[in-house]
Amino acid sequence: MSAESQAPVDPTLVGTTATGTERRRTRVPWRFIGGRVAFYLFTLWAAITVNFFLPRLMKGDAVDSFMARSQGQLTPDAEKALRALFGLDKSVPLWDQYINYWNMLLHGNLGISISTGMAPVGDAIASALPWTLGLVGVATIISFVIGTGLGAIIGWKRGSRLDLFVPVTTFLGTIPYFWLGLIFIAIFSTTLGWFPAGHAYEVGVDPGWNAEFISEVVSHAVLPVLTIVVVSLGGWVLGMRNMMLTVLDEDYITVAQAKGMPNRRVLWRYAARNAVLPQIQSFALALGFIVGGTLVMEMVFSYPGIGLLLLNATNAKDYALMQGIFLVLVLAVLVANIIADIAYAILDPRTRQTEA
Repeated sequence: MSAESQAPVDPTLVGTTATGTERRRTRVPWRFIGGRVAFYLFTLWAAITVNFFLPRLMKGDAVDSFMARSQGQLTPDAEKALRALFGLDKSVPLWDQYINYWNMLLHGNLGISISTGMAPVGDAIASALPWTLGLVGVATIISFVIGTGLGAIIGWKRGSRLDLFVPVTTFLGTIPYFWLGLIFIAIFSTTLGWFPAGHAYEVGVDPGWNAEFISEVVSHAVLPVLTIVVVSLGGWVLGMRNMMLTVLDEDYITVAQAKGMPNRRVLWRYAARNAVLPQIQSFALALGFIVGGTLVMEMVFSYPGIGLLLLNATNAKDYALMQGIFLVLVLAVLVANIIADIAYAILDPRTRQTEA
């Protein structure tokens, strides 16, 4: 036996049993993932079912609205044909309509939109969804990264002047989107003329992957992105700062500092890594609600996103388009939550152990 093997081992250098377990290769929690996927599949079925029945319980429908706007110019045969086209034929039993609705969904057919000139619902959503994802998705990621990082630093240096950021960002978070958007338009567009006041790009500019169009899109997106970031920043800062205060009282932080580790490593490798776990689920929910949570902002800036499309569909009682948008919203929330659950289980093994 060598002298090296007989030498005493300092437990503070090699770590505990839990540390050794952490150093092993992270195994994919298939049982946990399978259980969560099964739960979300059931949730998806329930959401689609509610999405089908809810418009049919409301008074009137898209055909009634269209007939009212036509002022009696359409014959009863034309009305019957429209109802058959939109799947709203009252002579067909509701259960058969439900089966036909599922058959259409499984074939990728979301129906016909009466408010967009009889265009397929999928095409109408596909033309508006990229604008919302690009604008609000980028703004949400920016606010999450800045707010989480700033909250971690404020929590680490608690009691310093950086604490002033918390009430300031919290106050800005109480300002409604439309009010702050109007203020930014008045200052940066009307008074200073730095950025456009609305729309996604100027009239006459041909869309395409060229420098002129991209610069137009970026310049028109600055004020909406700034509005979303300023309003949502306070929540990320406050949430991360509070979690940091809790984590900094844990024993492993004290041990890490006692070993003489650099403060930067203790902050980001130990404290922030554990404090950010609740933020992940909040971030997933924020990403999920990107699709439907931008109505007011898109109205203020006349932005051609999914929120403005939903408003137009609601005013026209275009139930097919409304159902399609709600379906996309449900899918976005479910997918974001599945990804968050998987990331949470990988980062924190206690989660999948509890679920098991």
